[in-house]
Amino acid sequence: MLFIFISCIFLGALAGFLAGLLGIGGGLVVVPALVYLLPQLGIGNDVLSAEVIMPMALATSLSAIVMTSSSAAFAHHKNNNIPWDLTKPLMFIVAFGALLGAFIADHLSAQALTSFFAGAVIVLASYMLVSISSQRSREMPSKAKLQVISLITGVIASLMGMAGGAILVPVLTYFGMPLRHCIGIATVCGVMVALFGSLGYIISGLDNQLLPAWSFGYVYLPALLGIVLTSSLFAPVGVKFAAKLPVTTLKKVFAVFLILVAMKMILA
Repeated sequence: MLFIFISCIFLGALAGFLAGLLGIGGGLVVVPALVYLLPQLGIGNDVLSAEVIMPMALATSLSAIVMTSSSAAFAHHKNNNIPWDLTKPLMFIVAFGALLGAFIADHLSAQALTSFFAGAVIVLASYMLVSISSQRSREMPSKAKLQVISLITGVIASLMGMAGGAILVPVLTYFGMPLRHCIGIATVCGVMVALFGSLGYIISGLDNQLLPAWSFGYVYLPALLGIVLTSSLFAPVGVKFAAKLPVTTLKKVFAVFLILVAMKMILA
């Protein structure tokens, strides 16, 4: 447990920086890392059941993102990166989707969750690579379509243990919104996804007898504490870099990051 706690302190620093830089909440880093770390836990002389490792990783990641994305969202607000007139309606729809996604995850097998995570990352990475060379501006979709996009984002993000920026940022960029506004919206929606998604995982995991000590539902508290100790400190650092780097560089960093995560999940 001590090893996991210390490892998560360093993991939190990386996750926080990425949350501020890319608006992703760090979940795409935290989930694979926890999938590696959590099997080292045991209950007595028994190895931790594989069936609870992925839900624990997703739930703990989302719980950490509450703090990480909140810090990043506040920093983006100070930098005027958040168009609140568009953001406010999307916040509540994405929150409902996140809660729904958590309860769906509780009924899926560990293999199904892992496969879904890896597959979704591959799709996101592929799209971001293609979109780098695309400079066309498109009209924003209707309010109803944006709400549907937000609902789907909430469900998928909850199933992946991330804030949703990996979905919202490329989608909003596709419709011609300035990238820094896309990241600002993603961080705010990420707070809602993390808050309601983690709540769903806590409720659905309360009666699971396979979970180790120091678990609150599917959330593993020592890992959560280690991550949040440093993630909020490094999120504003990422925001400062986001304000200085050119748009094309941000898009390339975002795409390469997703590809590396996808490769890691497939090769594991």
